[in-house]
Amino acid sequence: MPMQASKIEELIKDAFPDAEVVIEDLRGDGDHYACRVVAQAFVGKSRVQQHQMVYKALGGRMGGELHALALQTSAPTNN
Repeated sequence: MPMQASKIEELIKDAFPDAEVVIEDLRGDGDHYACRVVAQAFVGKSRVQQHQMVYKALGGRMGGELHALALQTSAPTNN
């Protein structure tokens, strides 16, 4: 069964309460998402480390319930 965007956001927000999370269902099938996460926890982390942190927050659902996730991460900027 596909994972709902709201569940993805919930899992990410549980791990990063201050995060700005934007999710787009790329095909309308609940199986292919694009996700942008901006979180303070990413400060000083490489892009790979940031992605690993998000995958950890998803609790092993990648490749199972969650088939495809195009992920963009960053730390907040002080503009």
